[in-house]
Amino acid sequence: MKLNDTLAKAFSEQITLEVESSVAYLQLAIALEDANLPGMASWMRIQSDEERAHAVKFIQHVTARGNRPQIGGIAAPQDPGTAVVAAFEASLAHEQKVSDSIRSLYRLALAEGDIDSLPLLSWFIEEQIEEESTVSEILGRLHLIGDDGPGLLRLDEELGSRRPGADEA
Repeated sequence: MKLNDTLAKAFSEQITLEVESSVAYLQLAIALEDANLPGMASWMRIQSDEERAHAVKFIQHVTARGNRPQIGGIAAPQDPGTAVVAAFEASLAHEQKVSDSIRSLYRLALAEGDIDSLPLLSWFIEEQIEEESTVSEILGRLHLIGDDGPGLLRLDEELGSRRPGADEA
């Protein structure tokens, strides 16, 4: 069943947001690399790849439904500088923005009676709960660490152990 024009437009906007998320995470990776935290930079690069995969997942849904998605303009991401907490705060804010957008898309699909989109959107809602929880936990640990250099390096090493695809369902 083809998506109606309203939903097709909304899905294209979500795809654009996912691509924007990927770019934002790349910028955060650059900032953390510059802060000499290669593990955290690697974590952000993997997150960037995951966001791109999310965009592809939405693209596949839209094209399978007989529509052609359109990626819109991507805003340049803000550079958080080398402040680690600021980088993860930016990450959390972006995840919250994506979560709100997916919830809105879910509500729109319900209002439009498009039950075929609901399984995909439900998966993304669960994914976003996990994303926000993970970044919130990292931020909490960063606040506990404070100015403790060895603690920061231990967390950097831990985050650097993340492997691509390990978090995907």
